[in-house]
Amino acid sequence: MRAEIVLFGDSITEQSFKYGGWGASLTDTYSRKADIVVRGYGGYTTRWALFLLHHIFPLGSTTPPVATTVFLGANDAALPGRTSERQHVPLEEYKENLRKIVCHLKECSPTMLIVLITPPPIDEEGRQQYATSVYGEKAMAAPERTNEVAGNYANECVEVAKELGVSLVNLWSKMQETQGWQKKFLSDGLHLTPDGNRVVYEEVVKVFNGASLCASDMPSDFPHHSEIDPQNPAKVFQERGLL
Repeated sequence: MRAEIVLFGDSITEQSFKYGGWGASLTDTYSRKADIVVRGYGGYTTRWALFLLHHIFPLGSTTPPVATTVFLGANDAALPGRTSERQHVPLEEYKENLRKIVCHLKECSPTMLIVLITPPPIDEEGRQQYATSVYGEKAMAAPERTNEVAGNYANECVEVAKELGVSLVNLWSKMQETQGWQKKFLSDGLHLTPDGNRVVYEEVVKVFNGASLCASDMPSDFPHHSEIDPQNPAKVFQERGLL
């Protein structure tokens, strides 16, 4: 049976199977090695994601995922008093919610590779332009997210990863290492361009490879066609215990 890798998060995860998406790229990399399962929910915060844990990651499962990425916080960091205030989750609650998510995953499977991904940086100008395109003159003058606040949430995500001993992709910092990251990596100041998706993909694969989940080293679920003897096709399946 193929291993399963779950991508758990908000819209940035939900959209990861679009053309050029980081989830789609993972599926290509792990073809015939592992199933990449997308569990992304647009608009969700860590507060709301807690209600999904027992459905997506049932305790007592005999086939838990071998790895899970947790990519939440971009919505938690929405500012109170602004357009997206209904999504705002206070910083300390965000941190505690991440702890609860990680602890549940560890209870689901002590051997599961857990990868926390920080919120991405925010291009405030891009967000404002997006708001104007959607709301026109009704758009608020002040942005509903700021890069500084997103960075505060990213820092808490980093701290939880250290505290609980799980893997981390610090996307907020990584993206800002590139000049012109605002337009190169973000399509609307928040969501990812193909280049932004590429950064996530490369960083996640780097973590997977370092945790003995390198696709090239994993067995295929069934024999390659070149291994099948046309005169005795059952042989290779018998040898692998597949009959």
